[in-house]
Amino acid sequence: MLPPVSLSGQNAVVVGGGTGMGEAIALGLAKAGAKVAIAGRRQAKLDAVAAQAGGAILTHTVDVADRASVKSLFDWLGQALGQLHLLVNCAGTNVPKRSMGELAPDDWDKLMATNATGAFNCMHFGLPLMRPHKTGLVINISSTSGKRAAPLGGVAYNASKFAMAALGTSANEDERENGIRVTTLFPGEVDTPILDDRPVPPSAERRATMLKAADIADITLAVAKLPPLAHVPELVIKPMRQSFI
Repeated sequence: MLPPVSLSGQNAVVVGGGTGMGEAIALGLAKAGAKVAIAGRRQAKLDAVAAQAGGAILTHTVDVADRASVKSLFDWLGQALGQLHLLVNCAGTNVPKRSMGELAPDDWDKLMATNATGAFNCMHFGLPLMRPHKTGLVINISSTSGKRAAPLGGVAYNASKFAMAALGTSANEDERENGIRVTTLFPGEVDTPILDDRPVPPSAERRATMLKAADIADITLAVAKLPPLAHVPELVIKPMRQSFI
């Protein structure tokens, strides 16, 4: 068995790194020695994460649904970091009114633009920082809603996460000759702020049964530490008590 790859000195960006799973992943990468940048819509949230790492994490605002904003982010990353070893796409959103009868067309557009097109935008501008070096890893944080279209996630969220999964599979086929791997991670219920957007936010007792953001960070770092010859196309991780049928 080959030893785990050291993340020390590797350059990583976590998009959606200001809260929840993205925050935990960014802090885990920084602790492992990577040079980390985080991006998100709210500078104050990004600054709070960077402060937890003693200011060692770089920050830049971005709206993943705005292609010009994403281009600006990766132009800045190219100047700040040069080569990009790891891209984690963790930006995501949902809405309270999510059934077919309640979902507003504008909310459909919003979720598709953020969850699916946002990941595409980041890969479109991020992969050129990997291709010349013939190595790189993209980890897209999807959801079990991208595997099982249950009512809990809602019409638009489910569709956007299925699209994200197909994006990862397709891009991996195109980019593997460039030495680039794409992994789609499908977390089940995780106790993060996005749960507040549910029609009925879960109780404290229900949240106690869920995965924590640190669990997703741990599995993300485990994938990132695999040797370049090893590829995990997809990985589902869920709470023991959550159904997966």
